[in-house]
Amino acid sequence: MSLSFFIIIYLLVTVMIGGFSGKLVKTSNDFMLAGRKLPLILCAPTMFSTWYGSETIIGASGEFLDRGLLGVMEDPFGTALCFILIGLFIARPIYKMNVVTIVDFYRIQFGKKFEFISAILMILSYIGWIAAQFLAMAIIMEVVLGLPLSSGLFISSTIVCIYTMYGGMWSISLNDFLQTSVIVIGLVVLSFYVYLQIDDFSSFTAKTPENFFSFFPENRWDDWCNYLTAWITIGLGSIPQQDVFQRIMSAKSEKVSVWSSYLASVMYLTIGILPLFLALAYKLSNPALANIPNSKLLLEAVLLQEHTIIKVLFIGALLSAIMSSASGALLAPATILEENLLRPIIPNIPDKTKLLLLRGSVLITAIFSGLYAMTSSNVYYLVAESSIISLVSLFIPLVAGIYWKKASTTGAMLSIILGPITWLLCRNLGYETESALLGLFASSLGMLIGSQVERIKQGSQNE
Repeated sequence: MSLSFFIIIYLLVTVMIGGFSGKLVKTSNDFMLAGRKLPLILCAPTMFSTWYGSETIIGASGEFLDRGLLGVMEDPFGTALCFILIGLFIARPIYKMNVVTIVDFYRIQFGKKFEFISAILMILSYIGWIAAQFLAMAIIMEVVLGLPLSSGLFISSTIVCIYTMYGGMWSISLNDFLQTSVIVIGLVVLSFYVYLQIDDFSSFTAKTPENFFSFFPENRWDDWCNYLTAWITIGLGSIPQQDVFQRIMSAKSEKVSVWSSYLASVMYLTIGILPLFLALAYKLSNPALANIPNSKLLLEAVLLQEHTIIKVLFIGALLSAIMSSASGALLAPATILEENLLRPIIPNIPDKTKLLLLRGSVLITAIFSGLYAMTSSNVYYLVAESSIISLVSLFIPLVAGIYWKKASTTGAMLSIILGPITWLLCRNLGYETESALLGLFASSLGMLIGSQVERIKQGSQNE
């Protein structure tokens, strides 16, 4: 049987699971948070699948070949750091609040105006992330099935949209369990198979350029700025995100949410390294791949394998990673769109109507993300751009709102304005290397100055 046949069957199974999970959705809470009933065995895989997508397998492996280990500090290393920080500092206080979206947290802490601004920024930040997953699926269909990229984008976005619309978080969680199993089995078996073909591993790694495996940059300003930016782009920038927040709130207990974060970090780092090894092994051992772009090398290399089972395992792992990440990312901004932008306009609606609004929001988000995917061809940088937006605008208000009692609405507003403006200004002036760091600094400064101004204002009013 052909590889195309297995791909079609796998996609159908995914849609069928979505159809089955739709029977578990009785209320809008079931759709958004799986009724807050997920046990550790489901919550940890779905947490891991939050960001283990195209950028980790296709994007990161290409960056690794281009720039060595320093090229992948952002992902998988930064992402693993993100999960650790969530487990240590974010999961417990957020879970105790018992709210539906992270934007609800911003409303409670800083008011309705901040809720509106943060909702808009967060939805925009997700468009690039979802577009990256759709684009990656389309690339697979282009390479494997020979479909035009535009047709692949339409099919991929339609499939993910259908099962997300039908089953919501239950569909995502059940599919994530299956897809995580396929990812782990596929990549571990393939890596073991490739490793056995390497006679002398030390001489094999000696073929790499000098400093290829360096974990720290040279002592130059630009290199260290890039290094720190890579760590914090996803490491900090993905903390104030609805998709991971939704998984935290879907856990059946506070303890499950914390341990799911820790387990996701370990899984992400260990499984995230495997595509890097595979890409390097194929690059150094197969001269026929010399002219293949690094961004597509891993996929092309696997397709050259003689054994169909090897191809099936890898393509299954790749599709699983993409769809699990895309579906959760699709539900997140759709939930914010319904809960924080649409429902305040039409309050006191029946729960069935609310479910319709949620499903309609999923469809709208999928359409805009698919259209945006047509404007870019680089999966890795689509993801980076989406994380930087939340890093320079939403990270500081989240942390300050949880841990700093003096944080104020004025500080939060100044933070969410100064961060993005500074970032964009620095980019346009040519300071690309320092732009994210300066944006984060400006966001922090805005919170400090704004909160201090509000305290002084309140003090003078009380006199």
